[in-house]
Amino acid sequence: MAEGDSVARIAARLDAATSGAVIVHSDVRHPRFATVDLAGQRILEWRARGKHLLSRTDAGVTVHSHLRMTGSWSVLRPHKRLPARVLPQLRIALRLDDGRTLVGVALPVLTVLRTSDEHAVVGHLGPDLLGPDTDSIAVAAARVAAAGGEAVVAALLDQRRVAGLGNMWAQELLFLHGVNPWRHAGGVDGLETLLTDARRRLRHAVRENPSQNTTGRRSPRHWVYGRARRPCLRCGTPIAFRPAERTSHGRETWWCPVCQPD
Repeated sequence: MAEGDSVARIAARLDAATSGAVIVHSDVRHPRFATVDLAGQRILEWRARGKHLLSRTDAGVTVHSHLRMTGSWSVLRPHKRLPARVLPQLRIALRLDDGRTLVGVALPVLTVLRTSDEHAVVGHLGPDLLGPDTDSIAVAAARVAAAGGEAVVAALLDQRRVAGLGNMWAQELLFLHGVNPWRHAGGVDGLETLLTDARRRLRHAVRENPSQNTTGRRSPRHWVYGRARRPCLRCGTPIAFRPAERTSHGRETWWCPVCQPD
C-alpha cells in the first residue's frame, strides 16, 4: 500500500502535469458514477490527504481515489493508448484539451463528489503528518495513546488516529525509537517525539524522491521492514517476523527482539 509520502509525491507530480488543463471528455467506469460527465471542467489542483488523492475542478467537483496495493494514475501523451491487457482495469479516463489523457487504473476506491462534501471521504482521518498544522502532532499522539491496550503498531496504522503512516514507516520508526510493536499504545512514552520524527522523515522523503512512480511503490534500504531472520543492522540479532494472519491488525510485522525489547 502506498505510504503518505508516496501519495504526496504523486499528487505533486499530477498537479504539475495537469492543473489548468480542461477536460474535453470523461469516461468514469464505476457503477455509481458511470453517468458523471466532467467535460468542460478545468482541473484546479491535486492534493493529498493522508493516503487519499483529491483532484478538484473549477466546477466544485472532486475526484477522490485511494491507490491501496493496485492503483495508479498516469498521463498518456497524445495518441498514446493503454495496452490491451490493462484496459479491463481502467476506472477513469479524462481526455484533456492538449490531447493528453489522464487515466486511473485498478483504483480500488474511486468517488466523484462535490468539493464541499470532501469530508464524506476524508473527514474520518486523523491529523495528517504532511499537513501544515504543527499542533496536529500532539493531537495525533493523544489519539494513538487513546488506543490503550491495542498494539502500538496497529494504532499507528489506524488512519483515524494519524494519517499517512503505512506499514513500512510505522515499523521503521518503532525500531528507530526502540519501541516494541506489540507494546500497548497507552503505555508508550515519547509518542510526540516519534511522530515529530515521522513528520520530518516523511517530508524529507517527499523532497528527496521526485522520480517515484505513480503506483507509490518504493524500495529503499530498511532497518527491519522485510528483513525477517536477517541480522539486525545495529546488534546482529535475527529480525523477528510475524505474518499478517497472526496479527490483530492484519499486517506483516518485523522487529528486533534486542533493540525493541518487550
